[in-house]
Amino acid sequence: MSATTAPPRAPGAIGASTGAGTSTLRRALAISPETTTGLGLTLALAAVTALGRVVVPLAVQQTVDEGLLAEGGVDTARVALTTAGAALVVLLTGLLSYRVTVRVFRATEAGLATLRAKAFDHVHRLAVLTQNSERRGALVSRVTSDVDTISTFLQTGGIVLLLSLGQLGVAVTLMLVLSWQLGLLVLACYLPLVLAMRPLQRRAARRYAGVRERYGDVLAAVSESVVGADTIRAHAASARTWRRVDGAVQDHRRSAVRAQVATATTSALGLATTGLVLVAVVVGGTLLGLDGGITLGRLLAFVFIVNLVTQPFLALTEVLNELQNALAGWRRVLGVLDTPVSVADPGDDGVDLPPGPVAVDVEGVTFRYPGVDEAGRERAPVLRGVDLHVEAGARVAVVGETGSGKTTLTRLVTRLVDPDEGRVLLSGVDARRLREASLHRRVVVVPQEGFLFDTTVGENVRFGRQGATTADARRALDELGLGDWVDALPAGIETEVGQLGERLSAGERQLVALARAHLAGPDLLVLDEATSSVDPATEVRLQRALAGLLLGRTSVAIAHRLSTAEAADLVVVVDDGRIVEVGTSEELARAGGPYARLHDAWTAQHR
Repeated sequence: MSATTAPPRAPGAIGASTGAGTSTLRRALAISPETTTGLGLTLALAAVTALGRVVVPLAVQQTVDEGLLAEGGVDTARVALTTAGAALVVLLTGLLSYRVTVRVFRATEAGLATLRAKAFDHVHRLAVLTQNSERRGALVSRVTSDVDTISTFLQTGGIVLLLSLGQLGVAVTLMLVLSWQLGLLVLACYLPLVLAMRPLQRRAARRYAGVRERYGDVLAAVSESVVGADTIRAHAASARTWRRVDGAVQDHRRSAVRAQVATATTSALGLATTGLVLVAVVVGGTLLGLDGGITLGRLLAFVFIVNLVTQPFLALTEVLNELQNALAGWRRVLGVLDTPVSVADPGDDGVDLPPGPVAVDVEGVTFRYPGVDEAGRERAPVLRGVDLHVEAGARVAVVGETGSGKTTLTRLVTRLVDPDEGRVLLSGVDARRLREASLHRRVVVVPQEGFLFDTTVGENVRFGRQGATTADARRALDELGLGDWVDALPAGIETEVGQLGERLSAGERQLVALARAHLAGPDLLVLDEATSSVDPATEVRLQRALAGLLLGRTSVAIAHRLSTAEAADLVVVVDDGRIVEVGTSEELARAGGPYARLHDAWTAQHR
């Protein structure tokens, strides 16, 4: 077992780019194609529904001109027949509108389910560094509330958009048929608003994008404050925290108000235009009627038709504003899906990790975290030209000052990140060639704070291996000597641990995490000093469990305690991004180097 130090190499560039595409809507629908399933039939039904809505104005014209004002007096039969026919068509139109709504709901729910699943899956495939570059609350908002915004638009505004466009097209055509003069007058009144819509929508789009961003900030601030409530209270920081949360809320409020002002402007212009249109039609229709250019029935029908134009036109202005909010949500979700997976699974092109305890070789590895420092310069490498060999079955302790690079070294070994230069070999295979399923089945990490799900002790242990039973979980606990501990819990192995395991002590959470790792049956175990935050009484039980867990396995542990380093076969000392010492604890303690200073500090703490 040896380590050598190589000269520093030029750091590899890490970057991420996102491509918006030429059309957000087109890309979004392509990602969730179920949204457009059966769209042709849905559009056809919507068109028929739009045709059905012009029956009432036509019935009014026929009733007045051919029934009430018929030559020779009122034609009662014509009036009754026209009225009955119109009522039947209205009923059928209502049924068709119901079918359109149901079809839109089914298609959009299927498409949104696919979008949610793809976004959630992609988030989990992103590297830890990519996830940490954005606050978790904001990331959650992209997968949840932003998709909900899209859902609201598709299932309300989408239906209105379909029906309104169809109704608008049919109504404009009929207006020109009934009276081309009044039809052109109506179109002329609407022309200024149509020309103003594009800049108004652009402004609304910018403001709704800001709303989605600010909502993510609110969710991030609130979730962080809830999770860290104990720390906040312990440091009397409630007022400061409230100011930070309130600041995020107020920023969202101001952003939302600006967006609503943009919406209100469009709506107000639309209402003013519709009022102008009605006045113009009444005046123009009266003048035409005096000259005999239009009958009373046609004029009344035209007034009804104008309502069929103004109603969907106003609805479209509202829908277009909602569309800007939905597009802002779509862009944020697409931003997640466009984020490249820097640690990619080779899939079918990869290989499985060979069976048995894992040997680890780090060869010429240089790694820097992405981004820039406070001065705007590219960050310096955290590890530079690192070489290390760990034999299969060895117990290795990695020690070093805070920020020395020891955590980064373990991240590279477990392939949570990839090196910029050099390579990491596991049992002689480049980690980048290993299939993700094989790697994470054989290489297991036990963090310093074992994460527990809000379920029972047994379920948390079973999470270590797919398909494991409660009996398997119990067996894993017994093999680590934890049977008496779990039996002493209020409900034994069925004890609920609470959110993040809050009903258990820190040491008990680590016991569950160790049992979960044992059930997984890894050949390489990486521990971030899993015994560093426990009480003395639990430490004895933990050490016994660890001894059983490490038996026959390769292990790499970040050591914060002297006992961990002394129990290791090999101690690796990391300092300023380089491995500066390798050897047994006893050898390095006598060498007078960095480890000796750490050893003396540990010893002094326990005198």
